[in-house]
Amino acid sequence: MSAMPNHTVAPTRPSLVLIATSLGVLLAQIDTSVVNLALKSIAIDLHAGVSAMQWVIDAYNLVYASLLLTGGTLGDLYGRRRIFVTGIALFAMGTLICALAPSATVLILGRIVSGLGAAFALPMSLVLLTIAYPGREERAHALGIWASCNGLAFIIGPTLGGWLVDSIGWRSIFYLALPICMVAVALTYHAVKESADPRERHLDIPGQLLAIAGLGGLAFAAIEGGHWHWTSPLILAIGATALIALTLLVWVEARTEGPLLPLEFLRDPVFAAALAIAGLMTFGMYALLFLMPLYFQTVRGATPFEAGLALLPMSLSFVIVSQLVGYLTNAFGPRVVMTTGMACMAAGALVLGEIGPATSMMVIGIALFVVGVGLGLNTAPVNGVAVAAVPAVRAGTASGLLNTARMIGATFGVAILGAIFAAYAGQEAASGAGFLPGLRAALTVGGIGEMLGAALAFACIRRHSLEARGA
Repeated sequence: MSAMPNHTVAPTRPSLVLIATSLGVLLAQIDTSVVNLALKSIAIDLHAGVSAMQWVIDAYNLVYASLLLTGGTLGDLYGRRRIFVTGIALFAMGTLICALAPSATVLILGRIVSGLGAAFALPMSLVLLTIAYPGREERAHALGIWASCNGLAFIIGPTLGGWLVDSIGWRSIFYLALPICMVAVALTYHAVKESADPRERHLDIPGQLLAIAGLGGLAFAAIEGGHWHWTSPLILAIGATALIALTLLVWVEARTEGPLLPLEFLRDPVFAAALAIAGLMTFGMYALLFLMPLYFQTVRGATPFEAGLALLPMSLSFVIVSQLVGYLTNAFGPRVVMTTGMACMAAGALVLGEIGPATSMMVIGIALFVVGVGLGLNTAPVNGVAVAAVPAVRAGTASGLLNTARMIGATFGVAILGAIFAAYAGQEAASGAGFLPGLRAALTVGGIGEMLGAALAFACIRRHSLEARGA
């Protein structure tokens, strides 16, 4: 595959580009919401414990987080449309492996392939959208629609996915994504013009290997530490190796021309804050999505479909607020909107941490609604702020870094908060004395993380942080 010449061609039909890129987001998020909902059924069928179910989520998250930066670089080098379509094709392949998986090991393998596809497709979707909508106000509205696909996925996934799990079985949820993949590929070839900017860009293989070793080692230690004991020589050795790898990553990147991790970007306080906020947002959110379906099905005796319906207040508020967030950021600026969004997510998580077996579903629904409002207020602006903070020619790298931070937060949210939960509830996550204390501990820590994100947004994001920077 040879690098493409330097060119960036604006598409003639931005609305179709918006649809195509939004389908990419829809694919990844439907996958996340449906798999979380089906975890209890998968665990029973494949005889898997909590740590295996954490890996079903985190194998995807980890590969996604580790390779997002490479996905952004490949798009700059070889064509953003090409890499976007390749990502969707890999995602479809991984989904098919999951649908046919005879064991938890094969299922986790399929999730790895799906994560690779998402790492290619997701950063390119944001870059293609940024190219299609160069103006600040029109881009803000387009990003709101793009972000609302996350909420739409949380409606389609729990309702349709829950019904499929109940009526056909958990394998059917993976087939759900395949027709969307085909539509996304066809529409992308029709609507999206190819673009690339390979100037001074190259693959940073040492940086990529160190990033995988560091992130993978820390995730492994967090997930398996409680199972194998935190003080076991293997866990300590893996954790130490991961920290060494991440230290070497910073050292190598500081001495590499065109690095995978451009350290000069991290010196910009707005960009660095956007990365931290994105990571803290998903740290608490993905743990909530992992644990709340278990609560509904294990403690309240709900079916997967009923658990999906119980999550709808969050999904609906996310979709509604995402449609309005472009107007809100134009009116008040991203600082106010993002601070409010993270505070809402913190408040909702802390309330959910206090629920019991007989807590009113109205109280739970209101808390989930508030979490969805926070997601809607934060998802699009944090993406827009990160991309706007760097020169336009490095948009692919900025998008990759932002999404990497988001998925690192998700990976360690499921790993660390899942481990806290399992320390109380046990590997089988049965409805015993430890379930609710585990839920409370995990969601409380997640809520504190969201509140820290609100403080960062207030301190570091500025009213005009969505204004794009020149080349």
